Amino acid sequence: MLMLLFYVGDNIYALDSSHVVEVIPRVVVRKVHHVPDYVSGLFNYRGTIVPVIDLCHLIQGKPSQSYLSTRIIMVNYIGKDNTKHCLGLMAERVTETLNKPDSALMDTGTPLDVDEAPYLGEMIMDEKGMIQRIRLEYLLLDSQHKYLLAAGNASIDDTGDN
Repeated sequence: MLMLLFYVGDNIYALDSSHVVEVIPRVVVRKVHHVPDYVSGLFNYRGTIVPVIDLCHLIQGKPSQSYLSTRIIMVNYIGKDNTKHCLGLMAERVTETLNKPDSALMDTGTPLDVDEAPYLGEMIMDEKGMIQRIRLEYLLLDSQHKYLLAAGNASIDDTGDN
């Protein structure tokens, strides 16, 4: 499995590259109020309004730093209704990939399962250290699906307004 690596603090995380559409530079997003703090906002991605989730803020509680390697990972997210939505994931130090067989994924076991963070998946042992897989299908809670993914269904007119 080919995985895209990123960091949250000093910890390395991996995202299955089959979900990745492209990796783009950090962009200015429009803040959305009354949503969780880890939702950075919305931006115009190729004529579509797309929500951006800050993975550093989601996982560690601190917003992503503005490094040159801070990127937005554009992914295809399959919603609860089985429709594909475009979603932006902001992360730090998005510079590497890793190719490991599925058999390299090690279950973290019941003691480390966190109900509030079902997206935290298996671990991979590598010379870089322990790398935790992000399970994209569990990233959004049921209550967040309707609001956040509805934004991805909206298109922006040709005037270029954001």
